[in-house]
Amino acid sequence: MIESFDTTTHIELDPVIIVIFGITGDLSTRKLLPSLYELIKNDLLHEKTTIVGVSRKDINLDELLAVAREEIQSSDGHVSEGALATLAERIDVYKMNSTQAEEFPGLSQYLNTIEQQSGMCLRRIFYLSVPPQVAAPIIQHLGEQTLSGGCAHGVSSRLLMEKPFGFDSATAQDLIEITTKHFDEDQIFRIDHYLAKETVQNIVTFRFRNPIFEDIWNNQSIQSIEIVADEKLDIEGRANFYEQTGALRDLIQSHLMYVMSVVMMDRPSDLMDSHRIHESRLAFLQSVEPMSSDTIASRTVRGQYRGYIDEVENSSSTVETFVALTLYSSAEAWKDVPVIIRTGKALRAKQTRITICFKPKQGDHEHTNRLIFSIQPEEAITIELWVKKPGYERVMQTATMNFNYKQAFDANGHPNAYERVLVDAIRGDHTLFATSDEVMASWRVLQPVLDAWEAGGDDLEHYDKGSDGPSLNSLDGFNSMINPVTTSDIN
Repeated sequence: MIESFDTTTHIELDPVIIVIFGITGDLSTRKLLPSLYELIKNDLLHEKTTIVGVSRKDINLDELLAVAREEIQSSDGHVSEGALATLAERIDVYKMNSTQAEEFPGLSQYLNTIEQQSGMCLRRIFYLSVPPQVAAPIIQHLGEQTLSGGCAHGVSSRLLMEKPFGFDSATAQDLIEITTKHFDEDQIFRIDHYLAKETVQNIVTFRFRNPIFEDIWNNQSIQSIEIVADEKLDIEGRANFYEQTGALRDLIQSHLMYVMSVVMMDRPSDLMDSHRIHESRLAFLQSVEPMSSDTIASRTVRGQYRGYIDEVENSSSTVETFVALTLYSSAEAWKDVPVIIRTGKALRAKQTRITICFKPKQGDHEHTNRLIFSIQPEEAITIELWVKKPGYERVMQTATMNFNYKQAFDANGHPNAYERVLVDAIRGDHTLFATSDEVMASWRVLQPVLDAWEAGGDDLEHYDKGSDGPSLNSLDGFNSMINPVTTSDIN
């Protein structure tokens, strides 16, 4: 269900046990623990909710919370000592090797003990903050020990999975088969934190609650769409992860493909029904045309920043740190509209934007409009309009109408993406999560690109750190963009 989320209004959340596999990892300490802190600070977590941190090594809780404190201080500017102390009290640590089946009966008993002490059956939420190759055996062991079924009173467990959902179409299908063998689809929450960002959520409302835009949201009025996720940081020492993943798997296959589906899906039959929203998203993804072998060269640009091979200590690495590609949909409403998706590491600036370029009137190639959904560094919606410049002459210039979230709303009513993920998982709301069908629909489009790159070729371009990345002038559809967004647009 899509609804307003205002932390000034109390939300009644059921008590749960949140079991975090990989609690010592960077994602947990910098995203999950700070988000749990925020939920506690805003009095959203039930007082009987317990957090169990699972790790194969000894856990120093003070060290984990010290990293979380730095993240909280950086984002909030201050730390509520009371909320942080409560978070520490809520966390139990459990040491086990989660790849070994014989370790799971002990975990089951441990969770039973927590429930006995609380005097009630608690829904168990298993958060897999681990790589896909580790996730599969954990899921299997949870199922074999009937932990997927929840407590003895029949409250079923829920499974939260971080991307990537497989490394290619085959491994994604294998992971889905293992997961659905032990968990029902309504128990599975595949996390895409981009879908949980406020601006992305608002696209649905913007499109379908404002008649002036809904009727022109098609190829009759829209010339092209650009979805950009540029990062200023490099791989930050994550050599093993990035050598296995690359930019296409890291951001495009999951995040940006799903964002595209929200931007371009048909109106769901019920805007308040998560199942109907997933149906519309899936239908659009299934309409996206996979590239043929003879179009991949003109519809993709891949690059690698200079110095990457030294960081990963692999002089022959062809892993891409930059990708731009052009996709087309066979849907009648979007026929011949190029969708350019771009992401890269070590670029000039950090920005995540969706740009809708509207068609100019026939014979007027200069005056057109752009609608921009800015996700990072600030969340905003901007409309670019042509106006007459004040003065005696008829001089035209562009002016912007800007809706900025920070200026329009109280920051206390604006949860971050991981707060929203956790709350929706506790509530059982699937709207902002990816289904197995959506995962496979995304891989269907991108697998031919990966296959072509793996087969070889000399198309890998190198670019300097801090630049705008490789030139896109040869990319199919790029010239249809009206003032295409580049990293140099960001101050």
